Amino acid sequence: MGMTMTQKILAAHAGLDFVEAGQLIEADLDMVLANDITGPVAIHEVAKLNKKTVFDKDKIALVPDHFAPNKDIKSAEHCKCVREYAKEHGITNYFEVGQMGIEHALLPEKGLVVAGDVCIGADSHTCTYGALGAFSTGVGSTDMGAGMITGKAWFKVPSAVKFVLTGTLSPWVSGKDVILHIIGMIGVDGALYRSMEFAGDGVSSLSMDDRFTIANMAIEAGAKNGIFPVDEKTIEYMKEHSEKPYRVFEADEDAVYDETYTIDLSALEPTVAFPHLPENTKTVRESGEVKIDQVVIGSCTNGRISDMRAAAAVLAGRKVADGVRAIVIPATQAIYLQAMEEGLLKTFIEAGCIVSTPTCGPCLGGHMGILAAGERAVSTTNRNFVGRMGHTESEVYLASPAVAAASAVTGKISEPSQLGL
Repeated sequence: MGMTMTQKILAAHAGLDFVEAGQLIEADLDMVLANDITGPVAIHEVAKLNKKTVFDKDKIALVPDHFAPNKDIKSAEHCKCVREYAKEHGITNYFEVGQMGIEHALLPEKGLVVAGDVCIGADSHTCTYGALGAFSTGVGSTDMGAGMITGKAWFKVPSAVKFVLTGTLSPWVSGKDVILHIIGMIGVDGALYRSMEFAGDGVSSLSMDDRFTIANMAIEAGAKNGIFPVDEKTIEYMKEHSEKPYRVFEADEDAVYDETYTIDLSALEPTVAFPHLPENTKTVRESGEVKIDQVVIGSCTNGRISDMRAAAAVLAGRKVADGVRAIVIPATQAIYLQAMEEGLLKTFIEAGCIVSTPTCGPCLGGHMGILAAGERAVSTTNRNFVGRMGHTESEVYLASPAVAAASAVTGKISEPSQLGL
């Protein structure tokens, strides 16, 4: 019996020749991540232990991004806690205002995670880095704190679900539509504590940004992680962004999967997740007349440069509908700068959008776009639970940047084709 890609990575980091689903292992860590919400919890727990410093100053990343720039006194205290800890322990990878970005866009951009790594983060969307062929998963703050000082973590080896991708995406269909389609198909618990492993000739047609988006939302299907094979695009991305050595793992031919699904990318359409679960999906054509009050384009799911370009292509020469607030948030300073140099920010502002510094703010109902009772938002974020973006009587509809931008123009859920694009 062979091993899946995830199982091979975990075996290597546990110093074992073979692991199987359900086995408990202790694995070495290549990167440990926390933000301004989860970091202080871990730091306070670590302070109770006798271990005086972190296991490796270069393998910790602390990124204040959720309530940063500080939205209030409490968030300022949280960021201060993380800032002082990073300074005290000489942590190399500390990124705050001016250098900051949304953590799951920033770490790949900075080359801190590469293929074959094991990474944990005190944030559920840490699974994003599976796009690079790494095992990457979210953990609780206490586990993160323990990993920060020991360089190790316990795992129960997950079984796997295989997704064979074929064909290529149609215009205005993106990785966001792929993962929404999958979650709509299998449900929010369809891959519970399992690895979502992607394969097939369709993978090569997906951009790295598409793959980051798909891996990012693996957790929304309950998965332990999502992971893509390492191909030429992956290697090109890593060479551009990182000097770290990487290691390519491939699933065995006789690897065991609980289920296998085949998805024809060419058959997919622009898709929206209705309130209040990511599994509640419909194509835009099936959505009917859903009027909206706000659009958010950004987040760790869809705040990358290709997302900015897609939104700008829809908004160019058009105006945001009266009564709609459109908020655009490039995910990192580098993306913000590139969007500015390409003229995308000018397009957004001329269309009637506002453009924010990198922040997670509205995604978790923190700041920069809170919804009032009865309001509806189309958002490129990853969750639409009750009260996720504000009032418990508000509604969030998850969509791609192209759909979000088209919806901003029409004032209702729409796709670019409805604008003649």
